[in-house]
Amino acid sequence: MQLDSLQAQHQFHIRQRIRMMVNQYEVHAVAPDGTEGELLAFAQQKRLAFKEQVTIYTDDSKQQALLGFKARQRLDLGATYDVTDHAGTPIGLFRKDFAQSLLRSTWHVEQPGLPQVTGQERSMPVALLRRFVDSLSWLPYHFDFVAGGQPVFSVIKKWGLRDRYVVEVQNPQIDRRLVIAMAIGLDALQGR
Repeated sequence: MQLDSLQAQHQFHIRQRIRMMVNQYEVHAVAPDGTEGELLAFAQQKRLAFKEQVTIYTDDSKQQALLGFKARQRLDLGATYDVTDHAGTPIGLFRKDFAQSLLRSTWHVEQPGLPQVTGQERSMPVALLRRFVDSLSWLPYHFDFVAGGQPVFSVIKKWGLRDRYVVEVQNPQIDRRLVIAMAIGLDALQGR
């Protein structure tokens, strides 16, 4: 998919493939009837890496990288993840706000030319249940990302056996590659 066409997308479906040793994700456009449309990207988390790293490809053949994100440090509770395009050119970054995430997960997203975007779990009760009742850690979570009080994008986890998300983009200026990286990061990194 061409970058212009990707940037025109206002909604994505992301689902995790069930694999034993690696996290894999499919990113789909949304068809006119609301179901999964064409495959936009395929992501795979690097195995046994010293620093968390996810590469996002144009499809599941993994022949052509689209973008990726990688942690700056090895072990950092508030790690920063740099998002780059296929050639290594910076797109933006995201980082976990460790202090605020003790009760409700909070992430910050930065893209040059835009104000900082902050995403937080929508429901405090669900956030608390997920943290303090181990048997409920599977509860779906929803994140709303805002800048200056205005919605930028949201990530909504759906019920099901495998992790599935609907990503809705409200701000036309946010780079969809950065949105995809953050949405996949929520699933791949949320428990860290």
